Amino acid sequence: MGHFSLQVNFSCELLANPHNSGMTLKASSVSRRRFLKTSSATVAAAATCQIVPRHVVGGAGQTPPSETFGGALIGVGGRGPGTYNGMCRGLNVKQLALCDVKFVGRADNKKVYTDFRRVLERKDIDLIAIATPPHWHALISIAAAEAGKDVLCEKPMTRFIAEGRAVVNAFKRYNRVFQIGTFGRFGASGDRGKIITHKIMRSGLLKPCEAVHIKAGGLKVKQWSGDPGLLPQSVPGSLDWDFYCGPSPLKPYVRPRTGGTHRGYWDYEGGGLSDMAQHHFDPVQWTFGKDDTSPVEIEAHAPPPHPECTGMWGWVELKYADGLTFAMDSREWGDRYTRKKERGVSLNDLSPENRKKVEAMPDPAKLLSFAEAVKTRGQAGGHAEAAHRCATMLHLANIAIRVRRKIKYDPVKEEIIGDPEANRFVNPPTRAPWHP
Repeated sequence: MGHFSLQVNFSCELLANPHNSGMTLKASSVSRRRFLKTSSATVAAAATCQIVPRHVVGGAGQTPPSETFGGALIGVGGRGPGTYNGMCRGLNVKQLALCDVKFVGRADNKKVYTDFRRVLERKDIDLIAIATPPHWHALISIAAAEAGKDVLCEKPMTRFIAEGRAVVNAFKRYNRVFQIGTFGRFGASGDRGKIITHKIMRSGLLKPCEAVHIKAGGLKVKQWSGDPGLLPQSVPGSLDWDFYCGPSPLKPYVRPRTGGTHRGYWDYEGGGLSDMAQHHFDPVQWTFGKDDTSPVEIEAHAPPPHPECTGMWGWVELKYADGLTFAMDSREWGDRYTRKKERGVSLNDLSPENRKKVEAMPDPAKLLSFAEAVKTRGQAGGHAEAAHRCATMLHLANIAIRVRRKIKYDPVKEEIIGDPEANRFVNPPTRAPWHP
């Protein structure tokens, strides 16, 4: 009987609150007949119960399945691990898939893939980290949104302007979260001085704006310039070269067109300018309140460009409709940028009346991290529109470098005005069947 009563007490602990004295069995006050009757009923009830492990329902130190996300990394090269880790920050993510076109012969279509479309078909994958070369960023991002996934995408956001707008539209249409893989704006948005600048610029009261921001050096221009004189090579057996080229032209294989050196070829990226400038200008764009617009006049100082490979340039000046000027000074070719000097904005630039208006404005809303946006279904701080506008700035700079003349841009229609040759770079043709 002692052994049996232990079983009864254990079953009661499973079925009822142990602090509920009404469910506690005391042998001293229970007759043998009542004890057996109560025990039989309790055992029968216990047989219908399922002992559920703690990790299934959560609890102290445990994460329930409802808060665990399936994750996949598409593009596992140099930036892959960092991009994936950035996606996972603040979330409980289980990595379910790795995908890369260099996995020919290794792919099992269970954990390892060569075709991102097979990854996006999986219903158990919620989050996608994209770290391919930029010529694939837009298409994979759009397909992921259509498949109901949230995305953290490596910078630069896109290879050309028009596909950026297609990404923005897709994430609005499918109500998914997008975050660009650079995070400087989160620090800027917590800086009191930059918050004041942001409020002044968003107020629209500073007319004209004489502020100038100059990025001098650090753009890796020579490092990521392409080599046009290489002879074709044999494609490695592990690489699907046709799939790698994807929406870009199918060119003869040379090793530098893959890996980090892909940045030196217009088919995939836009040199060191595209590689580094989104890091720098993303927080600057937020500070000066330009997440919803683009420069209207762009002028560059550069030598004649190569049609296939990115190359050297001196400086680029980008001017917004309100007068704000951004400049990029490579300090790697030609004369330095001297047309304007660095200048910020302050409350002292406003009339007393307008200063009071800005001081009365509420601070901008806190930017949501990717994790916060995923959990709350809000908009991430580095959302698609902001990332697109920053990438557009870089693309316009590269277009001015390539055509070697001042260009004028309509930030609403998103087209270059009065220059058909330059405007062709806004939305160049892509290789079938890959169209954003």
